[in-house]
Amino acid sequence: MKEDFLHYLWRFRKFETLNLRTTQNEPLTIIKTGDYLGLSGPDFFNAQIIIGNQKWAGNIEIHLKSSDWYVHGHEKDTAYDNVILHVVWEHDTEIFGKNNTEIPVLVLKEYTAAETLSNYNALLTPKSWIFCEKDIARIDAFVFKNWQERLFFERLERKSEFIYDLLSENQQDWEAVLFSLFAKNFGLNTNANSFLQMAKSLPFSMIRKESFEVENLEALFFGTTGLLDSGKEDVYFTDLKNRYDYLRNKHQVKKCHIDPIQFFKHRPDNFPTIRLSQLANLYGEQNLFSKVIAVKSVAEVRQLFLVSASPYWRNHYRFDKESVGKSKALSPAFIDLLIINTIIPLQFAYARTRDELISEELIAFMNQVAPERNAIIDKFDFFGVKAKNAFETQALLELKKEYCNQKACLRCALGIDLLKNNEAIR
Repeated sequence: MKEDFLHYLWRFRKFETLNLRTTQNEPLTIIKTGDYLGLSGPDFFNAQIIIGNQKWAGNIEIHLKSSDWYVHGHEKDTAYDNVILHVVWEHDTEIFGKNNTEIPVLVLKEYTAAETLSNYNALLTPKSWIFCEKDIARIDAFVFKNWQERLFFERLERKSEFIYDLLSENQQDWEAVLFSLFAKNFGLNTNANSFLQMAKSLPFSMIRKESFEVENLEALFFGTTGLLDSGKEDVYFTDLKNRYDYLRNKHQVKKCHIDPIQFFKHRPDNFPTIRLSQLANLYGEQNLFSKVIAVKSVAEVRQLFLVSASPYWRNHYRFDKESVGKSKALSPAFIDLLIINTIIPLQFAYARTRDELISEELIAFMNQVAPERNAIIDKFDFFGVKAKNAFETQALLELKKEYCNQKACLRCALGIDLLKNNEAIR
């Protein structure tokens, strides 16, 4: 059993609330269970109870055992001075506050129905993938939709922390932040860190100055990532290498460590050579940040991202190796990934710094983006949860990572809904 279960019982009063008594055999009446904030300090704030004939207002602390009060050192912590009731599953010792006053204890085990405990145990019985896999498709649509919104914005809040770090590193220059984000996401999973290291090693003021000549940006990107280190025969390679040597001296670019670029396991269209060239051509565009912040639809983004790799790459994937001619434009699927991983998080973070509320706009935007396809989304689909767009897939990815994987069913609206409705999972 976890304390989360006791939080659930107390929060929703899922126990017999009549004829409650403390361990000192005093009658207890709950007026208000308090506010569950999930912060440090007591578990529930601003509760109201009556013990005997005395009304109390204060905080509630919850533990599996009474002795956990001392295990966690609460008797020495002033944050717990206003605890008016200690709620536990098992009472194994009396507890005292910092002023040596005994704190009343309520033992929930004595007032919890066997069926409630059985449903909880059934929920947490190991399944093939997630605990609620057999019932998740039957959860009320309204509950599911509201929880998806919460999950979606929790995911954006987590992604925003990285953006704020970049903002601090770049002296509040949003254009530089966008460049780093684009670089990271053009690298996909395999080369994301290498491309990000590249972006961080090139002052964005230099990118601005050289953006009028795409070949100079390509030279900087290829050279910084080490793709110009080995000797090649072809003219294009030689031109880029000469440009890089010149630009590195001109701008006094310091040599930085960049993780080795990987080609392995990539489809040719995702080779780092192609993605770096596309990134360079994208940054031939001026004032990209203001344009990215302004877009509100997939159609607008696709119009903005009419970008291809340079002509050399039409019949190459690597230097010195010709291939069948093919346009290397950004595909709709890749643009969708940029919307999900770059544009939406950036718009969210930027709006928060300006105290603007754009939640509805972001949801509407993401509803236009095709659902992602990966093993997690396919597994939810197998259990009857079919995502219709990227808003829903992002919510499901957050659900799996931050709740299912953490076995945090009682912090999850879906798990709580299953227990509240006494739907035992078999």
